Amino acid sequence: QVQLVESGGGLVQPGGSLRLSCAASGSISRIYAMGWYRQAPGKERELVAGQTNSGRTSYADSVKGRFTISRDNVKNMVYLQMNSLNVEDTAMYYCNAQERITGYWGQGTQVTVSS
Repeated sequence: QVQLVESGGGLVQPGGSLRLSCAASGSISRIYAMGWYRQAPGKERELVAGQTNSGRTSYADSVKGRFTISRDNVKNMVYLQMNSLNVEDTAMYYCNAQERITGYWGQGTQVTVSS
């Protein structure tokens, strides 16, 4: 089992920045990728950014150039730096850890972009 705990969400004005953090614990040796997803009201959960253990990253087109995912494998942390936020980024953000077969989720952290 893997436990994931997110933090760093909040209310920010358009154009602002936030940094989300996710702490992983438990049986983390089998994880091969970690990432961030988000789900806005009435919409499906979507991949925001992901990074494999080899360092390969992927981003949703809507966040490319604005968001950056990073990992600290010593601290078992994954981060999402979000810049130039806009109202369309408002959503619950979830940390994900992926094994070959099983995926794990955190409880989510709310990001609200509003003036």
